[in-house]
Amino acid sequence: MILNILIVAVIALGLNILLGKYRVRFRKMTIKWWLLIHASIPVIIPLRIYLNTPKITIPLFIGLAVTGQIIGNKIVSNRKKT
Repeated sequence: MILNILIVAVIALGLNILLGKYRVRFRKMTIKWWLLIHASIPVIIPLRIYLNTPKITIPLFIGLAVTGQIIGNKIVSNRKKT
């Protein structure tokens, strides 16, 4: 059970770091920008259901997705500054 939670958590974070890095290329509030924010949902939800993780972990996965988007954004922003 803990391993399943860890698998989904790592995928949620990693996938959203990549999406956050790519999202920086687009202007805020455009369709592409919005789609990149939500693109991980069709991956994370079925994976969570398949691995039978408890519903109480959903806020953790949402938090990791948001954190991944922020980290991806910061990586690109820091590269542009240097």
